[in-house]
Amino acid sequence: MSDFQKEVETRVEAVAGNSELKDKAAKFLEASVASKYSYNFFWLGRPIIQYPQDMVAMQELIWAVKPDLIIETGIAHGGSLILSASMLAMIELAEAAEKGEVVDPNKPKRKVLGIDIDIRAHNKAAIEAHPFYPRIEMIQGSSIAEDIIAQVREVASRYSNILVCLDSNHTHDHVLKELELYAPLTSVGSYCVVFDTLVENMPAETSNDRPWGPGDNPMTAVHEYLKTHSEFVIDKHVENKLLITVAPDGYLKRVS
Repeated sequence: MSDFQKEVETRVEAVAGNSELKDKAAKFLEASVASKYSYNFFWLGRPIIQYPQDMVAMQELIWAVKPDLIIETGIAHGGSLILSASMLAMIELAEAAEKGEVVDPNKPKRKVLGIDIDIRAHNKAAIEAHPFYPRIEMIQGSSIAEDIIAQVREVASRYSNILVCLDSNHTHDHVLKELELYAPLTSVGSYCVVFDTLVENMPAETSNDRPWGPGDNPMTAVHEYLKTHSEFVIDKHVENKLLITVAPDGYLKRVS
């Protein structure tokens, strides 16, 4: 570890005890959720509906883990799929450069698998027209349906290093079921990232007419799942680094 990296680690560790800084971050999050701040950003031309901080965190995790398959539940406009695909492309370019090889963009070694109950036609067309689409596969259907998870497992069986992102229906029951089905596909040393755990910390009115809210959301599902799954731990280092994140307690690292 370089001296600079050590300095970063020291600063991040200090955040855990900085109540003033964390309080200010929480106030920004509450105000920004109400203003739909996360809807303002794009990744390589596609709306991503994520906070920039979480986008940077995913970049860091993907580069560190170097997965050969990323599974994502929830597609929306496809920005997250494009982010993942672009990162996998850069990993392959870096590996090829080290070996003096050339990457064939139409024959990628790594893949992103997206699952959504309703892949809208205009979003599907835009994703398929994107230059990184050769790295993407999409499945339409409920992420917790038996036939869908069977397809996911079949794809996953062809890969050895898997990272998972859960970002679909945010009710407790749905996310808990997703964790039961998808978290086991996560490779040791990789991550299962559960988005929108922030709902637990937000005023009930910010959920509007959604079927989730405080007491019934991804964070409550994460805490329930971890009671019986010691193979995962919450990576607080990521959360402390970001301060602004929609996934507090949601960066789950598989340690065994």
